[in-house]
Amino acid sequence: MSAPSTNTFAEFYHRYLREHSQRGTRIFHFVGTSLFLAATGLAVAWQRPWLILGGVVAAYGCAWVGHFFVERNRPATFQHPWWSLLGDFRLYWELLRGREKF
Repeated sequence: MSAPSTNTFAEFYHRYLREHSQRGTRIFHFVGTSLFLAATGLAVAWQRPWLILGGVVAAYGCAWVGHFFVERNRPATFQHPWWSLLGDFRLYWELLRGREKF
């Protein structure tokens, strides 16, 4: 079955939140995004751009563990890679601010 048509990020993000409803999935995403941000900061500070690649691997690794083993669904990355990335950062920020719950 193909994914429903998504025309706007708002529509996508509504579905994104449903696909990230389990606490464990959100924790894995939060840890992965934190590792990515830390690796990116270190890459800039230490002038080691390859650390960004490590951050990307850590972020996707954590997120996919959450999807495959906790949520038991396919990551949105496969259908909408850019909106999925934007959704990851938006959820991260909303979790930090307490607007979404783990």
